[in-house]
Amino acid sequence: MQSIAHILAEELGKKEEYVENVINLLDEGNTVPFIARYRKEMHGAMDDQAIRTLADRLAYLRNLEARRGEVKTSIENQGKLTEELARAIDEAKTLAEVEDLYRPYKQKRRTRATIAREKGLEPLALLLYAQEADCPLPEEAAKEYVDAEKGVESVEAALAGAHDIVAELISDDAEVRKRVRTLTLERGDLNSVSAKKEPEDSVYRNYYAFSSPVSKVQGHQVLAINRGEREEILKAEVAINREVALACVNGVVVKSPACASTQFVKEAAEDAYDRLIAPSIEREVRALLTEQASEGAIGQFALNLRPLLMQRPVKGFVTMGLDPGYRMGCKVAVVDGTGKVLDTTVVYPTHGEAGKAGSIRALSALIKKHKVRHIAIGNGTASRETEQMTVELISSLGRGSGVSYMIVNEAGASVYSASPLAAKEFPEFDVNLRSAVSIARRMQDPLAELVKIDPKSIGVGQYQHDMPEKRLSEALDGVVEDCVNAVGVDLNTASAPLLSRVSGLNAGTAANIVKYREENGAFSSRKEIMKVPKLGAKAFEQCAGFLRVPESAQVLDNTSVHPESYAAAEKLLALCDYTKEDVKAGRLDYLMSRLNKYGEERAAEACGVGLPTLFDIAEALKKPGRDPRDELPAPVLRTDVLEIKDLKRGMELKGTVRNVIDFGAFVDIGVHQDGLVHVSQISDRFIRHASEVLSVGDVVTVWVKDVDEAKKRISLTMKKPKSMD
Repeated sequence: MQSIAHILAEELGKKEEYVENVINLLDEGNTVPFIARYRKEMHGAMDDQAIRTLADRLAYLRNLEARRGEVKTSIENQGKLTEELARAIDEAKTLAEVEDLYRPYKQKRRTRATIAREKGLEPLALLLYAQEADCPLPEEAAKEYVDAEKGVESVEAALAGAHDIVAELISDDAEVRKRVRTLTLERGDLNSVSAKKEPEDSVYRNYYAFSSPVSKVQGHQVLAINRGEREEILKAEVAINREVALACVNGVVVKSPACASTQFVKEAAEDAYDRLIAPSIEREVRALLTEQASEGAIGQFALNLRPLLMQRPVKGFVTMGLDPGYRMGCKVAVVDGTGKVLDTTVVYPTHGEAGKAGSIRALSALIKKHKVRHIAIGNGTASRETEQMTVELISSLGRGSGVSYMIVNEAGASVYSASPLAAKEFPEFDVNLRSAVSIARRMQDPLAELVKIDPKSIGVGQYQHDMPEKRLSEALDGVVEDCVNAVGVDLNTASAPLLSRVSGLNAGTAANIVKYREENGAFSSRKEIMKVPKLGAKAFEQCAGFLRVPESAQVLDNTSVHPESYAAAEKLLALCDYTKEDVKAGRLDYLMSRLNKYGEERAAEACGVGLPTLFDIAEALKKPGRDPRDELPAPVLRTDVLEIKDLKRGMELKGTVRNVIDFGAFVDIGVHQDGLVHVSQISDRFIRHASEVLSVGDVVTVWVKDVDEAKKRISLTMKKPKSMD
């Protein structure tokens, strides 16, 4: 049997040696970000996503291995484990195959076949099922099993009992189930119809008469049908040609067409298929489709979450956050360039013209008082009216004000504002004002603010509430962890939620760091965190490289160079005729050319590190305190607004991708409703999924394709139109 490392190496296209190293590193308690960043020589520079994929498959294969052992032990305890069966279990590639092999040996609830066995009819069933050349006619064979005391009153009753036993044997046959399952997956159809005789128009209208091959059905279609069934709006089934399926079953169980019991076996096979196999395989296939659709949706959610978290911050400016609302008004918070709250208020822009005029006066005064540069508007209820008021506000300030605004995805802001964390952070504010603070800070540093919220509440996926919660949380938490560690965290300003996402830290150690900082003042070096209670050597090893201490006398403490490589970094600087003062002053423009001149491999050997680590050290030295998000495109800041009635076919607009889904992407074009770019309108080349081209946060050029004002739908295209006629 192949080793798990060998199987993973083949699946992932990696060297077995590298896979073994990653497995060992994971087993030793190392985190994925630490392994990806600081152990590149051991795994051939796999990225964090590749290592997470490996870790997921490792868990599955270990679970499969454990289940194989449990099944073999159970069958062996029954005295029924043969060498052939043991080999088949060891060679099973999936949990489904293992369960198929185990099925005949599982303890079953009382069935028709169980009752027939209790009446002593199993020998008759096995005789007829064997289909030997000398097998008597079923009616003749059944005569000696007629026994009124056992409840077998007649030949017909004996044959009926034997029929039930044979049907169950056929249903439990691993090869039969494998063939029918494969046939259903390859040639079956997923069909859905309305559950009501007179269906009403609804979001499920596309599924009132829907049919798709199982092999081609899209994940979002599966999830929509599942939800429609739960809401009793749809009825669905997996259909397969019955005659083809029966031929498939008979191909396994019919041993001899000329045998006297063959027709009896065929009838039992037909019953087994209709009563036992087909319903069971349909449930399995539906479950498999749901699992695949869920994994796809979780993967897309994770794919969307990453660029949302990694949006370029709008740093260092006084920012006003607006949390729109109707009855309760628009909540306002002004924060300084570090996110500290300077002022709060509530205005009422939706309460008639007087309310709007009063709001503009109040906000104008706040802008002048605190020198506000940017306004962040939440995209929830009353967002359109608040945006219109903001445009008038900016206009009233005059062209030279330099004030601009941005619509911010406020998903999860209400969850955060009602959380114990928000209550602790802002005990003096009510829930609504906390939301306004969060919205302002999301513009300033999306990552630092969004880590305070359960990733499932951020809302950049489809059907997230239908996903397996544990699996969704694992995937999204992994994305958050990767993003936080890719950026790095300022040890002296980071909140406890942000610190808790750093490699090697958790909620407890993060809280201890903040408490130590409050009691002892700012950290003066990375090493000082070793004084934090319950933060040991292993945690320090895992987290140190991802923490930044700009105030430290050791300039390397403000880079991604790990403390274990400080000696190597200092050696590299000396080889290239630089000093730490040069690093601090940003005077390493010629570092790479000098390194190249010295010889990269020679330098790596002299520094005692591998080439990947050497290059990482060199990059880190060139830009101490570097934030990789600063290299991303700047977000779109606006000073005016469009309404849906202003849109014309062929109009060219700039927009920001808000969500990427199976059938396209939603783009914010400065209108209250996001426009949809269907997957077919994204690229001139064929793409299967929008994520091949787009990510959340991308700034794109689009053209208006169609507008339905009544239904508030905007159709966009990214293909430059020759003509929209």
